[in-house]
This record gives sequence, structure tokens and C-alpha cells, in this order.
Amino acid sequence: SGDPYILHTNLYSQGKGNREQQFYLWFDPTADFHTYSVLWNPLHVVYYVDGIPIREFKNLEAAGVPYPKSQPMTLYSTLWDAEDWATQGGLVKTDWSQAPFTASFRGFNVSACVWSNGASTCPSSSAASAKYPWFSQQLDAKSLQTMKSVQQKYMIYDYCKDTKRFPQGLPLECTLKTKS
Repeated sequence: SGDPYILHTNLYSQGKGNREQQFYLWFDPTADFHTYSVLWNPLHVVYYVDGIPIREFKNLEAAGVPYPKSQPMTLYSTLWDAEDWATQGGLVKTDWSQAPFTASFRGFNVSACVWSNGASTCPSSSAASAKYPWFSQQLDAKSLQTMKSVQQKYMIYDYCKDTKRFPQGLPLECTLKTKS
């Protein structure tokens, strides 16, 4: 339709999501392959597009914010008709005459601790760093600045700023983020 493409992200912990952030993509995702990746370790969950960090959810469990750490993860990729809410509030309708719609995946790679019989194969200490270098990976100053820049330029929705959605007060992680 020529309209901007929107990447919708969410994070679930203990069965609850409601942590959406949306971004305009700064490129046409239909023109070429792009890499979408997630770093999830005991410190944070970071979402990347083509190696550029766009979102970070820090582990603030010590402050009472649920963090996804004790349940196995299942990865889903879905395509669905979300024209009633995701396409500029339902303004852009799907042109069904262009169906079927397809997506292609290549180079799919997972580096993870395996969850089996109720336990993770990852050690609970820094010893994991040798076998799993991503286990303690953090964002450096340049990556944090890049992420902040992407958010300022391309983020179009942030649950942490949606006071209409959360009239009783923003989620705890949102108020803690502004203090750090």
C-alpha cells in the first residue's frame, strides 16, 4: 500500500504480556532479507533489527518486576490479519486480491540453554560465559546510544507512555526506567 511498515514487539513474563512497543522500519522489509534477533539472558532481553538494538527489557526482578527466567521459551513466528488495529488503527485494509501472502526464513539459528525435565542446562553462575558467551552479554555505551536514537526516530508506540491504557499508573518497570 506504500504505507510505512510497523514492527510490533511484546514481551511475556509469567503468562502476561501487555509490554508492547511499535517501530516504523527505516527500510522496506520486502526489498531484501533482514535479520531480526533477540538476546535473552539473565540481565535483559534485547530486540535487534539487522544487528541494531531497538528495545531492551532489563531484569528488574529484584524490584518486583516479573522477568522471564524460570519457564522454557517457545519461539513462534506468525502472520495474521491485524488490519483492524495494526494498520494505522485499521485505516489501511488488506488487499486480498494480492493473496497468497508469503514470508521466507533463512539462516535460522538458535544458541540457547536447553530446558529439560523442569531444569535449564545453563549454569546459574558466570561459568556459563565460556560455553554461552551471550549469557552475560550487555549493551555497551555505543549500542545504548544507537538504541536510544532508533527509539527517538522510529518508535511510534510505547506502553510505558500510555497513560490512557494504564489509568491506575504505568507498569512498575516503566517508572523504574525513568529513574535510572
